Amino acid sequence: MTTTSNYDIEQTLTAMAVELRRQLQARGGAEPCLIGIHTGGAWVARRLHALLQLSEPLGTLDISFYRDDFSRIGVHPQVKPSNLPFEVEGRDVVLVDDVLYTGRTIRAALNEIFDYGRPASVMLATLVERGGRELPIQADVVGLHIDLKTDEQVKLVGPDNLALTIQRHADR
Repeated sequence: MTTTSNYDIEQTLTAMAVELRRQLQARGGAEPCLIGIHTGGAWVARRLHALLQLSEPLGTLDISFYRDDFSRIGVHPQVKPSNLPFEVEGRDVVLVDDVLYTGRTIRAALNEIFDYGRPASVMLATLVERGGRELPIQADVVGLHIDLKTDEQVKLVGPDNLALTIQRHADR
């Protein structure tokens, strides 16, 4: 069963951009590199990139080959190349994903980022945070905190008119 949520994604993204700007100014660093994780994180990052009016191009990661369950799930049929059109060495990076759940996607993304160089810092921004963390990872900026049951999953639908859907899996 799938239901579409009634969260105002545009308002949430605007609030996230304000909070990101506040935190970045407090750190006093140079303009950050913004990196979105394929697919939903890249959609969110694209919107945040525009709201923050960053001059640096947007980067994207496909962490398929960095997943710790790669041998179990195999290659995802829609693997996209990562694109980091900037140096990450010594830079402040904002990593963006759509949903923070177990933390394993973020761990994989950090591994890939560090293959490109060692950033000065990494901030994490997620549109949705839900319970169920398996790794000690937390977001610096969160749009929505959603409590879900273990048999429920939240997904971002996009890329243009972003909306959240909540799916309940009957087989669990």
